[in-house]
Amino acid sequence: MTLSTVGRSDAKTGSVIIDFDDNRLVSELFGEHGRHLARLEQALGVMATSRGNELIITGTRDARARAEIVVKDLYARLKSGLDVTFGEVDGAIRMAKAPKSERERGSGSNKKLQIITPKRVISPRSPTQGAYLEALLNNEVVFGVGPAGTGKTYLAVVVAVSMLIQKKVERIILSRPAVEAGERLGFLPGDLRDKIDPYLRPLYDALYDTLPGEQVMAGIESGEIEVAPLAFMRGRTLANSFVILDEAQNCTPVQMKMFLTRLGENSRMAITGDPSQVDLPMGAKSGLADALDILEGVTGISTVRFGDRDVVRHPLVTRVVQAYGARDAGLLERKSSKSENRT
Repeated sequence: MTLSTVGRSDAKTGSVIIDFDDNRLVSELFGEHGRHLARLEQALGVMATSRGNELIITGTRDARARAEIVVKDLYARLKSGLDVTFGEVDGAIRMAKAPKSERERGSGSNKKLQIITPKRVISPRSPTQGAYLEALLNNEVVFGVGPAGTGKTYLAVVVAVSMLIQKKVERIILSRPAVEAGERLGFLPGDLRDKIDPYLRPLYDALYDTLPGEQVMAGIESGEIEVAPLAFMRGRTLANSFVILDEAQNCTPVQMKMFLTRLGENSRMAITGDPSQVDLPMGAKSGLADALDILEGVTGISTVRFGDRDVVRHPLVTRVVQAYGARDAGLLERKSSKSENRT
């Protein structure tokens, strides 16, 4: 495949100069008022100067190399007819900044991996997202574990929608514990739909982002798409389905076992959760943590662990996750120190 960009180095200035062959796409690549270039400069510590259909990148050798990778990847995306948003820019930067071992971990971390849905074409925005997409496509049961904002649930819905459109499954079933400590739906106002909808709203949001609204509603009416609290899974065998359990850290071990044993013929399951945000009563064990311990190494089950570097929301969310993580690590260290002093 011939790239539509040409890069050449200028040894005197310590720069790399990239020439583009389509002036129309260059403005989209650089962003409104150059905002994409500004983000590139901020994230990689380079200086990016545009001149006609040329981009001059100045900085250290490593920084220049990463910036060149980002720019060429984004330009290739535009050439293929896809858009480049601020999120795509951040994702390309995240991929380029990852250690080489992570970038090369499995074909799923390849930026060319794309999941096509009726409304969007989704590509991984971090090496871990790439590995997660690969796992979802190739395993019957996948655990996606990590902090909020890493795309665990969203990507699972994306793959589910893609498989439904391709007729690889006949329906999508989305579930989560409806209330943080026991699914006490009777205490909420309204009918059953009114009671459970607030807890399932994130799943609806992901559906509407990948499917036209009328198709989502038609799917729900026909039963092709089912959104239900975890309690409704008991006693069922879920065949020819893509089943997603969200907020799995708030399941009990009994609920988790019940859910996993619903797996039927030609079905897949994605279980997502954040072990650091358990809302179960004090002292109760999380079914997610329990399952991860018990099922480690079981054939057909894959576990993908996300970290704070994989957060794809606003950059401030990454810093929030890191701050809380540092606080929690400090608390554990102090507890360990006190324990040692007592002995």
